[in-house]
Amino acid sequence: MKKLKVCLTAAAVSSALLAPTAMAVGVDFHGYMRAGAGVSAHGGANESYEKNKVGRLGNEDDVYGEIQLDTTPIKAGDSAEFIVSSMIAYGSDGSNGWESARDDDNGADVALAQFNVQAKGLFEFDKEATLWAGKRYYQRQDIHITDFYYWNTSGGAGGGIENVTAGPGKISFAFMRDDSLGNDIGVDLDGDGETDKQNYNVNNFDLRYAGLGLWQDASLELGVNYYMVNETDDQKDFGLDTEDSVMATAVITQGNFFGGFNKTVFQFATNGAASGMAGLGSGSWIPAVSDGDTGFRVINFGVVDLSENWDFGHQVMFAQSSYEGNKEDHTFANAVVRPIYNWSEMMKTEFEAGYYTEENQWGTDGADNEGAKFTVAQAWTAGSGFWARPEIRVYASYVDDFKNDNRFGSDQSNELSVGIQAEAWW
Repeated sequence: MKKLKVCLTAAAVSSALLAPTAMAVGVDFHGYMRAGAGVSAHGGANESYEKNKVGRLGNEDDVYGEIQLDTTPIKAGDSAEFIVSSMIAYGSDGSNGWESARDDDNGADVALAQFNVQAKGLFEFDKEATLWAGKRYYQRQDIHITDFYYWNTSGGAGGGIENVTAGPGKISFAFMRDDSLGNDIGVDLDGDGETDKQNYNVNNFDLRYAGLGLWQDASLELGVNYYMVNETDDQKDFGLDTEDSVMATAVITQGNFFGGFNKTVFQFATNGAASGMAGLGSGSWIPAVSDGDTGFRVINFGVVDLSENWDFGHQVMFAQSSYEGNKEDHTFANAVVRPIYNWSEMMKTEFEAGYYTEENQWGTDGADNEGAKFTVAQAWTAGSGFWARPEIRVYASYVDDFKNDNRFGSDQSNELSVGIQAEAWW
């Protein structure tokens, strides 16, 4: 009987592998990577300094990669297509030849970043609408030169429907889990003399309307995120002031702008989401315990072609988070520019300058920060232009922390680094 069961199982597996649907599925390979190394004038390897604030060029000290494998569309019915999407993300400091996730002291981080199913063409009312479920990078919006995601509500697993035609634009709705971790409950449950922390279930409801035309080559996207805290009965007994939060976003995109684009972003947030405005949050990892806080930010960024050889990218931002109670207002402002001169189809010189100033970080009175960076890099790319990749670059970067005289040790507030880095996406 045991032998018969094994034979039947093997036959079932073989039949599944030989099924027409399984045989017809191909794989699309996508990804991103960056890796490099450098040395610093005051000793040691190159050190990343506030790259989300002063710019990332010549200011990254890690190895990071994303490997994405998607099935080619799986046909169903007359018009439906299913895609299974997966992604593994990897990050390390690049200091050794074998950086294992099992090595806590000098290892790497490996994460299952995406695993979802997307189905398009299911609904007769709109064949372009897409139904999805799983874990997904959901409609993320970022600024490349600072690696800053101003609208990235991709939390845990979830699902939704997107690109549903409604008037001149498209509606998208998603529900995603995004738990609030490590909330201090002010109670010593285990008797160790310290107050304990609790993880609270938070559910993010994401509603967006995109593609609303304004004027020639300009469009508006509107969105609201509602973060619902879902306490357990036991957690309600702790008496914490847990509150739901809201983040509202408006993005104006001007296309065909000097050969490129320009975006202006307006965001407003309440309660737990408010601290992320000046704190450079993306709209995820929202604290569950926060009441009465508000915040906003205004961002302008873009990339343009100044001439046949010159490209120019920039970002400017002002943000403020205001706290209820005895905390001070947290304000933040920065500006980053990246001019690029294209010598040929495969070689260019890049410059990047950035400055930021910050008062009362996280609401702490006197926690002020200020700094700047300047980088020059010589790069070789597969094609010309701002976005051409893969790219190999050698660089020299100078950074200065205006508020911390010992930022880089040995009573040094500044640092000079030189290095080499590769970056690619495909």
